[in-house]
Amino acid sequence: MLGFLQRPVVVTADINLNVVALTAVGLLSRLWQLAYPRAVVFDEVYYGQYISFYMKRIFFFDGSGPPFGHMLLALGGYLGGFDGNFLWNRIGAEYSTNVPVWSLRLLPALAGALSVPMAYQIVWELGFSHCAAVGAALLILIENALITQSRLMLLESALIFFNLLAVLSYLKFSNSQKHGPFSPSWWFWLVLTGVACACAVGIKYVGVFTYLLVLGVAAVHAWHLIGDQTLSNVRVLCHLLARAVALLVIPVLVYLLFFYVHLLLLCRSGPHDQIMSSAFQASLEGGLARITQGQPLEVAYGSQVTLKNAFGQPVPCWLHSHQSTYPVIYENGRGSSHQQQVTCYPFKDVNNWWIVKDPGRHQLVVNNPPRPVRHGDIVQLVHGMTTRLLNTHDVAAPLSPHSQEVSCYIDYNVSMPAQNLWRLDIVNRESDTDVWKTILSEVRFVHVNTSAILKLSGAPLPDWGFRQLEVVGEQLSRGYHGSTVWSVEEHRYGRSQEQKERELELHSPTQTDVSRNLSFMARFSELQWRLLTVRSDDSEHKYSSTPLDWVMLDTSIAYWLHPRTSAQIHLLGNIVIWASASLATLVYALLFIWYLFRRRRRVCDLPEDCWLRWALAGALCAGGWAVNYVPFFMMEKTLFLYHYLPALTFQILLLPVVLEHISDHLCRSQLQRSLFGALVVAWFASACHVSNTLRPLTYGDRSLSPSELKALRWKDSWDILIRKY
Repeated sequence: MLGFLQRPVVVTADINLNVVALTAVGLLSRLWQLAYPRAVVFDEVYYGQYISFYMKRIFFFDGSGPPFGHMLLALGGYLGGFDGNFLWNRIGAEYSTNVPVWSLRLLPALAGALSVPMAYQIVWELGFSHCAAVGAALLILIENALITQSRLMLLESALIFFNLLAVLSYLKFSNSQKHGPFSPSWWFWLVLTGVACACAVGIKYVGVFTYLLVLGVAAVHAWHLIGDQTLSNVRVLCHLLARAVALLVIPVLVYLLFFYVHLLLLCRSGPHDQIMSSAFQASLEGGLARITQGQPLEVAYGSQVTLKNAFGQPVPCWLHSHQSTYPVIYENGRGSSHQQQVTCYPFKDVNNWWIVKDPGRHQLVVNNPPRPVRHGDIVQLVHGMTTRLLNTHDVAAPLSPHSQEVSCYIDYNVSMPAQNLWRLDIVNRESDTDVWKTILSEVRFVHVNTSAILKLSGAPLPDWGFRQLEVVGEQLSRGYHGSTVWSVEEHRYGRSQEQKERELELHSPTQTDVSRNLSFMARFSELQWRLLTVRSDDSEHKYSSTPLDWVMLDTSIAYWLHPRTSAQIHLLGNIVIWASASLATLVYALLFIWYLFRRRRRVCDLPEDCWLRWALAGALCAGGWAVNYVPFFMMEKTLFLYHYLPALTFQILLLPVVLEHISDHLCRSQLQRSLFGALVVAWFASACHVSNTLRPLTYGDRSLSPSELKALRWKDSWDILIRKY
């Protein structure tokens, strides 16, 4: 029974020394002098502030994408013992001694280093030679822009890593399909594919392009699997379910996990709270939670409330009124009602308070017990400080002439009766008897007389309106839009009928204690919606560029300049690799179309296994380039050269594939192959020479003389040469 103890336990392993060597040189190229320069480099000023928020557990909002990439950078800070105390306000600022620069840059550098052996394995798993696989890895290794981007506190290297991991995992899964379906390794690579896709999307939304590419290839393979007559129906169903779970369900769960950890860590109020709803803000420690603690939950007749617009654009604001009236005549010659102005004000103010009144009663206090307001009830809104009622009528709004003016009614004893009845519409109600609730309820106010809905137009009023935002009544029959939705943020039960006592009440804190916990899914849904809808600042940048500039490297970015010497870091690619990769993509497309037409004519230039390998390499490499490049032509945002790096990586993988194909299938004789091989060696030597020449701008560790700087401006030299000849 214990016979196994009489024999030694032996573990055998296959170690690919190519992978080991490539990993070693990848780590050396990315980790060498990683803490230099000890200064804020380009977008480190942008990501660094979010790392500080993580360290202090302060909520922030970054509209550029999901939180996983930020959490990876913050993990580096946590491992290095960073306390978050650094002012990220200037590119080039020297890091203080408490900032663990090496640790903060470690994870992006590791991602960049591991991309080198991963490139080798992808080309090898595609079925090409070790020589082609090593060539792909070496090109990733020496490409200057990839080195620069991976040595800083930036996200592109992590995005590229997970893009490549998703492709590699799927290839390993696909290859294991031939030998041992449903084996442990089969499941491992399939699940890892889904996890890697989720990580890519979780770093930047552009990661979804690689995810869709992998899903597309998997769908084609699944379609062929369905037609395999050697498999039973049950077996085919198991294959499809396994793929659906691993490639659809697991990525969604992992993506949700990123937000769960993100919201779990960021539990404190911060400077970006106001972009979120009142309910979201109240779920954070401090800030609004401190202000609203103890508020009554149910809004009743006589309640004193502040109403925040749910849209939050162009800035978060509250329904507001003041003593000033609309001008009798506007600048364009149109007339107004000369009623009291109603606006949306982006600051907390005593004039933001309104009283919910029962139209059938005169009292402005809450009964005992309180009478809650429900969906569908008719209410009047009384401005707390001026006691005038919210009103709208068939008079054009000041800046939106197709909408109605909203005002607080002043009786001028003219033929303009008050129209101040509003029907409460709870948008997120569960039933038609729902009670209007503080913070939790999203409501619309529908005007009884005209059916207009109270809406924030967002247009800033002229000086007579103190540049506050216009509020209008708009005929919207159906549909949801945040500009028409309001929520109660601050709330108290009114106790004083006299105006002077009520004014004192409006300045005093509330007393009732009601707990209000927002669920994770509610917070996730809101944050996700904000990430997708809130537009970031798209102002022009001096280093911004267009997708057409990227292909031939017609742009660069100065990342860092030494304050005392001429040492500097530029995001500048290796022109030999970039131009060759673009040429290889064009050659692949032409060859693929040629072979496709020939096969249609029943002429097979390639054996079936070579054709399938060639087609799969194109789908993943050329397709990976296309899906990560073409969408940028349709994006209305400020673009930079580094946006091209994920697409470039796939192009580089395709380059040795095309070279090997030319050598094996288009060079007819041994002499042609030898000559072509010599050309490839000379070409690779030139790529290495360019990489070494640009090394001072890649690492920034050496001062450059004016003549050296001029010599490195290859584009200017090339333009002069063209003009000369």
